[in-house]
Amino acid sequence: MTEPIGQEELDELRTGVRDFLAAKAGEEQLHHVVDTDAAYDDAVWAQMAEQLGLMALVLPAEHGGDGYGFAELRVVLEEMGRALLPSAFLSTVVMAASALVRSGDEEAQAAHLPSIAAGKTTAALAVAERSGSWAVEEIATTAERADGGWALTGTKPLVVDGATADLLLVAARTPAGPSLFAVPGDTAGLTRVPLRALDPTRKMARLVFDGTPALLVGREGAARDVVEHVLDLTATALAAEQVGGARACLEASAAYARERRQFGRAIGSFQAIKHKCADMFTRLQLAQAAAAEAADAAGGLPGAPPLGVAAAVAHSVCSEAYVFAAAENIQVHGGIGFTWEHPAHLYYRRAKASQLLLGGPAVYHERLLQRLGV
Repeated sequence: MTEPIGQEELDELRTGVRDFLAAKAGEEQLHHVVDTDAAYDDAVWAQMAEQLGLMALVLPAEHGGDGYGFAELRVVLEEMGRALLPSAFLSTVVMAASALVRSGDEEAQAAHLPSIAAGKTTAALAVAERSGSWAVEEIATTAERADGGWALTGTKPLVVDGATADLLLVAARTPAGPSLFAVPGDTAGLTRVPLRALDPTRKMARLVFDGTPALLVGREGAARDVVEHVLDLTATALAAEQVGGARACLEASAAYARERRQFGRAIGSFQAIKHKCADMFTRLQLAQAAAAEAADAAGGLPGAPPLGVAAAVAHSVCSEAYVFAAAENIQVHGGIGFTWEHPAHLYYRRAKASQLLLGGPAVYHERLLQRLGV
């Protein structure tokens, strides 16, 4: 892994990503994606890869990446969350690419990671089934040997970017246990159904496999470790996104409170508005601390807590903080905050959808207790 960069370089990275998103992924572009069937802006995605190298940031250097760690990735994810960026970054770089790396399958990594790093391939990871849980015990999709390879049968009802991904990594059950398989997006026997989701900035799909040809990734029966690790990394990444989104809500509320005037003075001078902004700030600070600790754990920094514990705490704390900040942002904006044209409702949708993406609060509270041995 490449040596972590210093705080000054992290600040420069944040500024560069923020300026890019402000210029290329502003409110107009956001509404364009929301109002169409597009999952994201292809031109912005290409520029993220070619100009900023964001897809390559944390991928292994031997497969076309830059080899940096979660400290750098957290900065990027916070800015993406702040801008409410519609993109396949979470599904491709955090979820699918991390699964490939964790699998230890050098052949699969060499086949897919260079094109992911170059922004030429998008990918999705399909694990959860009917309950929405990532528990491998609940995987019902099966894989059977067929024609010298494997064939998948089953349904994955909620897959992030599943309708548009060039590559699908699918967790399925074999006689040896849960295993990971690679399926190109245009494979025969695969049906991809786009879903109308709560969060229109993050597209979801239902995948149906009907004897779909697939290639085994890693060892047969070894997907449990891959799924558990990627789940922790995804929770950590979501926490960073949620901090960025909550910060955007606080900034929008504070700015509106200074500008909007009633009864001859700015509404920010009213005690009720002051309390709302203060409560948002307090929760944001707690969320930022939790997200930073989880990122340290994901990066393997000395003194950091176990990743499973830190990720569960961060996902719980940051989810609550973001939902709270997004709801209060609507209240501070009053009537305009409830309109379709204003982005406040999109932040709330993203906040709630992110809280539920990995199974919801009850699942993560239970996961934290398990990691603590309770």
